[in-house]
Amino acid sequence: MQGRDIETELGDWTLERGCDMRGDVVRGRLYGPEGAPLVIVLGGISATRFVADGDPTDKKGRRRGWWSRLVRRGGAIDLNTVQVLGLDFTPNAGAPDCPETITTGDQAKRLKALIDAHALGPITALIGSSYGGMCGLAFARDYPKALHNLCVIGAAHKPYPIGVGWRGIQRRIVRLGIDAGRPEEGLKLARELAMTTYRTPEEFADRFDLAETRSNPSSFDICDYLGSRGDAFAEQMDASRFLALSESIDLHRVEPEAITTPTLLMSAISDQLAPLPDMRELRDRLSGKSELYTFTSLYGHDAFLKEYDAMEPRLTAFMKEAVE
Repeated sequence: MQGRDIETELGDWTLERGCDMRGDVVRGRLYGPEGAPLVIVLGGISATRFVADGDPTDKKGRRRGWWSRLVRRGGAIDLNTVQVLGLDFTPNAGAPDCPETITTGDQAKRLKALIDAHALGPITALIGSSYGGMCGLAFARDYPKALHNLCVIGAAHKPYPIGVGWRGIQRRIVRLGIDAGRPEEGLKLARELAMTTYRTPEEFADRFDLAETRSNPSSFDICDYLGSRGDAFAEQMDASRFLALSESIDLHRVEPEAITTPTLLMSAISDQLAPLPDMRELRDRLSGKSELYTFTSLYGHDAFLKEYDAMEPRLTAFMKEAVE
């Protein structure tokens, strides 16, 4: 499945907390039949507008959609019957004068501008995972009449305190790398630390036997894995963009009572960044109809990228309810 790109220019505008965004271009990508019910799919800070490109079984493809296992013809989000929009979060990669203070409300405003510019509404459903789920909550708060159904995976109405602490360390690592003239090294180390928060200790215990892969100094199989994840991340994320999006997670605050949109919450019970008590609190405080669907996973916060079999039945039912 190949999509088609759309964009709109916002130019220079002032963000929610007073910072200036320069030359902002909002870019999205559409999949599925024109005129079909619109579904927005948003992912984590590493996700792009490329939601469903390519063959989801082809691991050698140049570009594979980051959620193409679920967004495809005949999938839970069925591209035979709905039109899907993916979004590039601001700031754009390599953007000059990148402001750090960007909120999920700012991202929601950009999404609404893109939808309005191309007359794509109304929105049948918005499905957001991780940071995308936070942006989905902000969108439902700010544009309740534009959205009919919301699904949030692994995201709550506020960040969890230990997660804020972990991300603060990551940003300090990146700034040390920038100050040392080695921004990519800072990004790599920050991502290695992040991976230990996305996944679970049980997964790492199952996966690695602490085989020594190098000596003088020693390195082990788990260290090599984390290093490879850091390398991959640094190839597709620049330092200033990471700093902005990481801080945006920590600034996220939405009063659940302000959201009237019917909402499905989905949560891996092992998620360290959006833990079950926070997801329950969000469910109980939402003003509209709400449900919390939980599932077990070794993958923690990354379950939305791994546990397709656990999520697909409930997402299929959610989409059926939304489209009918």
